[in-house]
Parts: sequence; structure tokens; C-alpha cells
Amino acid sequence: FISCPGKISSFHLPGGPGIRIDTHIFSGYRIPSFYDSLLAKLITWGRDREEAIVRMKRALEEFVIEGVKTTIPFHQYVLENEYFRKGDFYTSFVEEKLMKEAFYD
Repeated sequence: FISCPGKISSFHLPGGPGIRIDTHIFSGYRIPSFYDSLLAKLITWGRDREEAIVRMKRALEEFVIEGVKTTIPFHQYVLENEYFRKGDFYTSFVEEKLMKEAFYD
């Protein structure tokens, strides 16, 4: 989650039913050294939790931001986590579940 200044060389937003994106960036945008690391906010909606997760997975696969590092791979990892899928997450979820799995598997 560390800032990654640079120029966005390629940019493509996902779309479709239940997908919303809030962003200010575009292809060619130069990210300054000091900035809020939230480049884009991706929100999905579904009739139930599973449908929203399926839409989020698809949207993250379609999302293209090249030229700078993003947290897209991290979010894809979270969506595959069995505890997250069951709805068993809490404020220290990343530290207690995801980080332990990443380092001890």
C-alpha cells in the first residue's frame, strides 16, 4: 500500500451491471510523488454477497492500470480467501489471516 508515483501507460475501466468506479486518473496521467494512494474506488453490487463477489472478481480481472503498481493483486487474493468468502472477517483480518497465510503456507 506504499505510494507508487509514475505515469499510467495503459488504463481500462471494467463495466457492466452492478459495477461502479470513482476515479480521477486516465491513460497518460502522471502520479506525483506525494499523493493519496487511492487511485480508483471499485464498488460492486449484487442481489446477495456471492453475486457481488463474483462481479468484483470479474471487474478486477478486467481492470487495467499499467505503469504503476496497484493493490489489484491483493484484492484478488482477499476474494479467494476462504474466511472472507464465508464472511468471517474483522478489523485485524489482514494481519491475522492473510499475512500469516502468505508467510507460512
